Amino acid sequence: MKIGIASDHRGYALKGRIIALLRNLEQETYDFGPDTPESVDYPDFGSTVASAVSRGELDRGILICGTGMGMAIVANKFDGVLAAPCHDDITAEMARMHNDANVLCLSSDLLGDRLVNRMVEIFLKTDFEGGRHARRIAKIRQYEADARSTAESRSAEAQEV
Repeated sequence: MKIGIASDHRGYALKGRIIALLRNLEQETYDFGPDTPESVDYPDFGSTVASAVSRGELDRGILICGTGMGMAIVANKFDGVLAAPCHDDITAEMARMHNDANVLCLSSDLLGDRLVNRMVEIFLKTDFEGGRHARRIAKIRQYEADARSTAESRSAEAQEV
Protein backbone atom coordinates (compact mmCIF):
# COMPACT_ATOMS: atom_id res chain seq x y z
CA MET A 1 0.00 0.00 0.00
CA LYS A 2 1.28 3.50 -0.85
CA ILE A 3 0.97 5.82 2.12
CA GLY A 4 1.72 9.54 2.23
CA ILE A 5 2.34 11.33 5.50
CA ALA A 6 2.69 14.99 6.43
CA SER A 7 2.40 17.18 9.48
CA ASP A 8 2.75 20.69 10.70
CA HIS A 9 5.43 21.69 13.21
CA ARG A 10 3.39 20.42 16.16
CA GLY A 11 3.12 16.99 14.56
CA TYR A 12 6.70 16.78 13.33
CA ALA A 13 8.02 14.43 16.05
CA LEU A 14 4.96 12.15 15.88
CA LYS A 15 5.31 12.00 12.09
CA GLY A 16 8.81 10.58 12.49
CA ARG A 17 7.59 7.90 14.88
CA ILE A 18 4.73 6.94 12.54
CA ILE A 19 7.15 6.72 9.60
CA ALA A 20 9.23 4.25 11.62
CA LEU A 21 6.07 2.21 12.33
CA LEU A 22 5.07 2.22 8.65
CA ARG A 23 8.52 1.03 7.62
CA ASN A 24 8.32 -1.72 10.23
CA LEU A 25 4.94 -2.70 8.73
CA GLU A 26 6.63 -2.77 5.30
CA GLN A 27 4.40 -0.06 3.84
CA GLU A 28 5.56 2.01 0.86
CA THR A 29 5.80 5.36 2.64
CA TYR A 30 6.24 8.88 1.27
CA ASP A 31 7.13 11.79 3.57
CA PHE A 32 5.59 15.04 2.33
CA GLY A 33 7.21 17.13 5.07
CA PRO A 34 8.04 19.24 6.78
CA ASP A 35 11.73 18.42 7.03
CA THR A 36 12.31 20.41 10.22
CA PRO A 37 10.29 21.23 13.36
CA GLU A 38 10.22 24.94 12.46
CA SER A 39 6.80 26.61 12.45
CA VAL A 40 4.81 25.96 9.26
CA ASP A 41 1.21 26.33 8.12
CA TYR A 42 -0.68 23.03 8.16
CA PRO A 43 -2.63 23.73 4.92
CA ASP A 44 0.63 23.80 2.95
CA PHE A 45 1.49 20.25 3.99
CA GLY A 46 -1.96 18.70 4.34
CA SER A 47 -2.81 19.76 0.81
CA THR A 48 0.17 17.89 -0.65
CA VAL A 49 -0.91 14.51 0.70
CA ALA A 50 -4.59 15.15 -0.03
CA SER A 51 -3.79 16.14 -3.60
CA ALA A 52 -1.77 12.95 -4.14
CA VAL A 53 -4.61 10.83 -2.72
CA SER A 54 -7.09 12.70 -4.93
CA ARG A 55 -4.99 11.98 -8.04
CA GLY A 56 -4.75 8.29 -7.14
CA GLU A 57 -1.00 8.42 -6.54
CA LEU A 58 -1.44 7.25 -2.93
CA ASP A 59 -3.76 4.64 -1.46
CA ARG A 60 -3.98 6.34 1.93
CA GLY A 61 -2.74 9.40 3.74
CA ILE A 62 -1.89 10.26 7.32
CA LEU A 63 -1.93 13.89 8.43
CA ILE A 64 -0.89 15.23 11.83
CA CYS A 65 -1.37 18.61 13.46
CA GLY A 66 -2.11 19.78 17.00
CA THR A 67 -5.71 18.55 16.99
CA GLY A 68 -6.07 16.77 13.65
CA MET A 69 -9.00 19.04 12.82
CA GLY A 70 -7.19 21.57 10.62
CA MET A 71 -5.63 18.85 8.52
CA ALA A 72 -9.02 17.15 8.09
CA ILE A 73 -10.61 20.40 6.94
CA VAL A 74 -7.87 20.97 4.36
CA ALA A 75 -7.82 17.39 3.10
CA ASN A 76 -11.58 17.23 2.63
CA LYS A 77 -11.38 20.07 0.09
CA PHE A 78 -9.90 17.64 -2.45
CA ASP A 79 -12.06 15.49 -4.73
CA GLY A 80 -12.18 11.87 -3.69
CA VAL A 81 -10.62 12.47 -0.29
CA LEU A 82 -12.48 11.29 2.78
CA ALA A 83 -10.38 12.52 5.69
CA ALA A 84 -11.34 11.55 9.23
CA PRO A 85 -9.96 13.08 12.42
CA CYS A 86 -9.75 10.08 14.75
CA HIS A 87 -9.06 9.94 18.47
CA ASP A 88 -9.25 6.26 19.42
CA ASP A 89 -9.33 2.71 18.06
CA ILE A 90 -13.07 2.77 17.41
CA THR A 91 -13.06 5.99 15.38
CA ALA A 92 -10.08 4.75 13.33
CA GLU A 93 -11.85 1.46 12.62
CA MET A 94 -15.24 3.02 11.84
CA ALA A 95 -13.65 5.68 9.64
CA ARG A 96 -12.54 2.85 7.36
CA MET A 97 -15.32 0.31 7.88
CA HIS A 98 -18.31 2.63 7.54
CA ASN A 99 -16.93 5.79 5.91
CA ASP A 100 -14.25 4.44 3.55
CA ALA A 101 -11.89 7.16 4.83
CA ASN A 102 -8.65 7.31 2.89
CA VAL A 103 -6.89 9.91 5.05
CA LEU A 104 -6.35 9.50 8.79
CA CYS A 105 -5.96 12.79 10.69
CA LEU A 106 -4.30 12.66 14.09
CA SER A 107 -3.71 14.98 17.03
CA SER A 108 -0.10 15.31 18.11
CA ASP A 109 -1.16 17.05 21.33
CA LEU A 110 -3.77 14.62 22.61
CA LEU A 111 -2.71 11.08 21.63
CA GLY A 112 -0.04 8.83 23.11
CA ASP A 113 2.33 6.74 21.01
CA ARG A 114 0.80 3.34 21.80
CA LEU A 115 -2.67 4.55 20.90
CA VAL A 116 -1.41 6.18 17.70
CA ASN A 117 0.36 2.97 16.68
CA ARG A 118 -2.81 0.94 17.20
CA MET A 119 -4.91 3.49 15.32
CA VAL A 120 -2.54 3.52 12.34
CA GLU A 121 -2.46 -0.28 12.18
CA ILE A 122 -6.25 -0.48 12.46
CA PHE A 123 -6.69 2.19 9.78
CA LEU A 124 -4.42 0.30 7.39
CA LYS A 125 -5.82 -3.19 7.92
CA THR A 126 -9.55 -2.38 8.08
CA ASP A 127 -11.53 -2.79 4.87
CA PHE A 128 -14.57 -0.79 3.85
CA GLU A 129 -17.66 -2.80 4.74
CA GLY A 130 -19.73 -1.63 1.78
CA GLY A 131 -23.44 -2.49 1.85
CA ARG A 132 -25.60 0.33 3.19
CA HIS A 133 -22.43 2.34 3.81
CA ALA A 134 -21.54 2.23 0.10
CA ARG A 135 -24.88 3.87 -0.69
CA ARG A 136 -24.10 6.67 1.75
CA ILE A 137 -20.60 7.20 0.43
CA ALA A 138 -21.99 7.29 -3.12
CA LYS A 139 -24.24 10.16 -2.01
CA ILE A 140 -21.25 12.01 -0.59
CA ARG A 141 -19.35 11.48 -3.85
CA GLN A 142 -22.33 12.81 -5.80
CA TYR A 143 -22.51 15.91 -3.58
CA GLU A 144 -18.81 16.38 -4.19
CA ALA A 145 -19.25 16.10 -7.96
CA ASP A 146 -22.14 18.56 -7.95
CA ALA A 147 -20.74 20.89 -5.28
CA ARG A 148 -21.19 24.21 -7.05
CA SER A 149 -24.67 23.66 -8.44
CA THR A 150 -25.80 21.80 -5.32
CA ALA A 151 -24.66 24.64 -3.06
CA GLU A 152 -26.58 27.16 -5.15
CA SER A 153 -29.77 25.09 -5.29
CA ARG A 154 -29.66 24.12 -1.61
CA SER A 155 -29.43 27.75 -0.51
CA ALA A 156 -32.36 28.59 -2.79
CA GLU A 157 -34.42 25.79 -1.20
CA ALA A 158 -33.82 26.92 2.36
CA GLN A 159 -36.75 28.53 4.12
CA GLU A 160 -36.69 30.90 7.04
CA VAL A 161 -38.07 29.28 10.19
